[in-house]
Amino acid sequence: MNTLIKRILAKALDGEEIAAGEIKELFRVPVISEEAYAIQYAARKMTEETAGGRAEVHAQVGINVAPCPQNCVFCSFAARNAIFRHSKAMPLEEVIERCLAFEGQEANAIYLMATANFPFEEFLRFGRQVREALQADTILIANIGDFDDEGAIALRKAGFNGIYHAIRLGEGAVTGIKPERRLQTIRAARRAGLLVGTCVEPVGPEHTLDELVEKTLLTREMRPVFSGAARRIAIPETDLAELGMVSEARMALILAVVRLAVGRGVSFNCTHEPNGIGAMAGANLFWAENGANPRDPEEKTENNRGYTVAKCQEILREAGWELVTGPSRAFQSGA
Repeated sequence: MNTLIKRILAKALDGEEIAAGEIKELFRVPVISEEAYAIQYAARKMTEETAGGRAEVHAQVGINVAPCPQNCVFCSFAARNAIFRHSKAMPLEEVIERCLAFEGQEANAIYLMATANFPFEEFLRFGRQVREALQADTILIANIGDFDDEGAIALRKAGFNGIYHAIRLGEGAVTGIKPERRLQTIRAARRAGLLVGTCVEPVGPEHTLDELVEKTLLTREMRPVFSGAARRIAIPETDLAELGMVSEARMALILAVVRLAVGRGVSFNCTHEPNGIGAMAGANLFWAENGANPRDPEEKTENNRGYTVAKCQEILREAGWELVTGPSRAFQSGA
């Protein structure tokens, strides 16, 4: 066992903040090695201790498809990818029905996701109606494009508890969004009292160790209610597809390193898409999905890539997690 790795893991588990160079050393280890398994064990231990051995399943409804002008190369909605050529929104009644179904299936939080060019006022209308239909203590999260302070306040008034937002790997280079714009949105959300969840994503084989370290440090600085890591899905016939995908084994190491780097102040650690290796390596937050999905060329992801709440719960249980019942503890933990 590499003595440097051993020291870094002891430091992290003792609650000390590990430095950029130490994070890089953890990312550097071979996927199949004593050190890699030790890193994953340490991450699992930290998550179990901070979350009380509990795991959550959150559920997302994608409410529209559209050719999005932000042109994130990895996204099925990107106008440049020409997968969805026309704009189409799910009827409000169907969105409500799907959210109620997720609530009935014991999802711990409900997310509404829309493309970056979906009209903001329309999204607020959907949010208000969904909020009214759900139980008062059900956690409602927005996964949308960027907004300012006024927008953040409007989201809070519409009944949203928080947002999912990330400064993605390659932001500003393979997307039409400047990293600073993403940070401005996160700051606006915090000022309005919205809690923020994030992760290091979307990880592809093309990303360097330095890029992974940079985004991991940025994640830690954001002080999210959950963090983690998710891989880039290769969407057929898009520019990035030929680069392939990071294996689940490699992602298990990456999410474990992110978990240790973010530290004990964050109890929940996510990965996507749901998988048993990740759950064993310290991921205790998965997503079920239906409707549109930025990683899926199908209009209804439940017919293709999307997981059900029950399937996510099954994977987590098989990995030895006890499931949280009721509203998400992650989004009740404070900013």
